[in-house]
Amino acid sequence: MGTFWSAFLVGGLICVVGQLLMDLTPLTPAHVLSLLVVVGAVMDGLGWYEPLIQFAGAGATVPITSFGNALVHGATAEGEKSGVVGVLTGIFEITSAGISAAIIFGFLTALVFRPKG
Repeated sequence: MGTFWSAFLVGGLICVVGQLLMDLTPLTPAHVLSLLVVVGAVMDGLGWYEPLIQFAGAGATVPITSFGNALVHGATAEGEKSGVVGVLTGIFEITSAGISAAIIFGFLTALVFRPKG
């Protein structure tokens, strides 16, 4: 039961921070999205994101901050194995499934629904 609460609290807190940034600052949703990805990347670089995942589970892996975490995590893991080329390939190795799914489902959605305008 504790895992559900920690996931709810951490995931909710990340979402609340993003919503507050959009409501209380002149930042656009694109700025907030980019900022949260960078925050996740920096937290992984400092070694803080993995303990957060251990504590909150899906509360830390579902929000957009985990994309930044995945980018840095993949780059550092492959960089240790293969050097500079590994940094570039490692970024895409971990995130390619999510990026591919977003492209495919976005395309399918565009086929089914017509934009207003």
